[in-house]
Amino acid sequence: MPYQNITASLSPTDIKEIKTALQTIQDKLPFLVTLSPDERRKMLKMGDKSLAFVNNSVSAAKSNPEILPASFDVEELVGDYQLATALNEVLISMYQLAEQVDDTLLAVGSEAMTSSLTVYDYVKTAAKKTPGLKTVAEQLGERFKAIKGRPTKAASGS
Repeated sequence: MPYQNITASLSPTDIKEIKTALQTIQDKLPFLVTLSPDERRKMLKMGDKSLAFVNNSVSAAKSNPEILPASFDVEELVGDYQLATALNEVLISMYQLAEQVDDTLLAVGSEAMTSSLTVYDYVKTAAKKTPGLKTVAEQLGERFKAIKGRPTKAASGS
């Protein structure tokens, strides 16, 4: 759907149900691991270009088990390949969802910042004549104070 101003909400119940659904996904994947950056770097990668190679290796191993040492587990290779292709399919769907959530968060965050900048401008102007708004203007202005001597841009999103 093309981007338009977003008017939506998530209730606490909605958030709880989404988290429960995500937990269900995790429960269906009890074998997931967490690799260190060093472990990731050292591992062979099976990307799109390697997929055909691995598929052909599986076929060769299944068709010619006699050429492999007895210690080689063909079924383990087959299972790893099948799991890798299934996880890739799931990951693509998750990436698509994550990208949509990230884009939507960026869009609504931008909307909120744009509106907040408008409020800030009005508060600054009104603070000159309206008692009690000077403190509010200063509080809102804290967002734009220089950090370690470097000025920040008002609309930079920092």
